[in-house]
Amino acid sequence: MPIGNTLVSEKKPPRMAMTETPNSEKPIKCVVWDLDDTVWSGVLLEEEVVLKPEVTRVIRTLDERGVLNSIASRNDADLAMERLESFGLAEYFVCPQIGWGAKSTSIAAIAETLNLGIDSLALVDDQPFEREEVNFAHPDVLCLDGAGNLASLLEVPRLIPRFQTDEQKYRREMYQQEFARNQVENSFDGPSNEFLKTLDLVLNIGPAGDGDLERLEELTERTHQLNSTGYTYGFEELDRLRQSPDHLLLVADLSDKFGWYGKIGLALVERQSDMWILKLLIASCRVMSRGVGSILLHNVMGRAKEAGVKLRAEFRLTGRNRAMHVAYRFAGFQEVERDGDLILLEHGLETVPTIPDYVKLVARS
Repeated sequence: MPIGNTLVSEKKPPRMAMTETPNSEKPIKCVVWDLDDTVWSGVLLEEEVVLKPEVTRVIRTLDERGVLNSIASRNDADLAMERLESFGLAEYFVCPQIGWGAKSTSIAAIAETLNLGIDSLALVDDQPFEREEVNFAHPDVLCLDGAGNLASLLEVPRLIPRFQTDEQKYRREMYQQEFARNQVENSFDGPSNEFLKTLDLVLNIGPAGDGDLERLEELTERTHQLNSTGYTYGFEELDRLRQSPDHLLLVADLSDKFGWYGKIGLALVERQSDMWILKLLIASCRVMSRGVGSILLHNVMGRAKEAGVKLRAEFRLTGRNRAMHVAYRFAGFQEVERDGDLILLEHGLETVPTIPDYVKLVARS
């Protein structure tokens, strides 16, 4: 029976059916929801719809875990968003696709807008035809039956993160802030450097603490473009390196007038008596246009020069990290040795590039 905006069923619905994919171990980063008879009971254009009882808790829990929520629905967009507003859920959905096109097209648009691999999306839909249409076009999308017990969605292993980081808890807000930045940037008439000056960027760089390690592990596993070697490190190894007197583990986070980007970079340095070796340099691809990778590299160079040591850096071409190789070259690093696919670079540190005037650097020792 209906209570407010909730429909309480005395009969327990069946557990959610799912179609696993070849990438069944990969975490799901975005759940895409159908609306009619999935998020709510009923068809919006035909009758008064009632929110399913478990939907609010499921969507909010996914949001807290850092899993994004979006929409692919054949519906009237204005009417659907108005109804979601009345249910207090509209703010939880990023780049909703509400219209009359194919669900597979909506799924592709969401993946592109969010810059996510198609295999990191899941669709929840009560209609077998819609799930089959999506799986035919995108076999790696995980399709779940929206007519089942939606609460069991929270038990799907690919929707349960191993760690809970600050970035996960604020992921939706970070995406929404990025959409706002992009909208302003697209309307800005002038050079990109002039636009960056309007952002009030603040980059913090300092030694990693134990509260940073989950995010740093995530960065080594998920960042590919601005990654100098492709090395991955687990939590325990990062903790050991953080505490080692022979290593320096740096973490970088970025903010601007729109909000916090999160912890977006790391540098791992092996410290020898007369030489430092930069083993790994990573910057999130989300901040590529902000030049954070180069600024982090320049900061390491400055620290090495202040310590009075030589600086070398390991680099491996992975097929996706050419931009990082360009950053090393522009900073003045030269190749001194090569062993298979491992390239050893060196910088004389006669001069260290200055920090761009569009960002304020806060460096901690």
